[in-house]
Amino acid sequence: MSLFYLLIVAIVQGITEFLPVSSSGHLILLPLFLGTHDQGQAIDVAVHVGTLGAVILYFWRDVKDGLAGLPRLMTGRIDTPGSKLALLLVVATVPVIVIGLILKITGLSDAMRSPLVIGWTMLIFGLVLYWFDQKGAEVKRETDWTLKDAIKLGLWQAVALIPGTSRSGITITGARAMGYTRADAAKISMLMSIPTIMASGILLGAEVVGDADWAMLKDAAIGAVFAFGAALLALTLMMRLLKSVSFTPYVIYRVILGVVLLAMAYS
Repeated sequence: MSLFYLLIVAIVQGITEFLPVSSSGHLILLPLFLGTHDQGQAIDVAVHVGTLGAVILYFWRDVKDGLAGLPRLMTGRIDTPGSKLALLLVVATVPVIVIGLILKITGLSDAMRSPLVIGWTMLIFGLVLYWFDQKGAEVKRETDWTLKDAIKLGLWQAVALIPGTSRSGITITGARAMGYTRADAAKISMLMSIPTIMASGILLGAEVVGDADWAMLKDAAIGAVFAFGAALLALTLMMRLLKSVSFTPYVIYRVILGVVLLAMAYS
């Protein structure tokens, strides 16, 4: 794989992982638009690891609290903010793992990797995000996150297994529908990404570890580093912009891309 294409993959993944525009959809479309071969699962795992590092670093205080609360949670004690956060993240991750395994075993996950599917999901879920972002109340903060809301958001997150939906976009949509502020909806979504990316990374990593070689590992390391930088920059800018800007710019991008893909698919 050329260094240029590797950098493009890493930057695209890094930027789109946390913006509500679907990183998986862009990674599927990238080789189609550039006329190249798919980058392969090893590179996908590597760039996901890079984005995982970025979100952990950005929300390190919350991550540290959650890790500290894990031992208490494992002994049945949910008496600290950290143990509560750990419980909510575990609960919110279960649906996407269960449904993801079902889709992979049945082969449906591969069957949905098409520009037509991505075009419709980009368009439909972009408009759904716009509706709830504009109509949703802003009465809840991250501290109001409950077990019931975690279950609901976990189900919302599972919808993102359809390429083009956007994991961050659909969970932000769900949180806004429940009345969370834009910034807190985004923060909850980002924290939910940590165990989800870990789970998908472990699953994909187990499949490619036996085929790894030094050249692949080198490419993977480069991809991870650049994805980390791009993701950290995108995450920082989005969280700052949410103080004064809605999600409408991302919706406009999704609608335009969705229309273009559908026009191409049906032409």
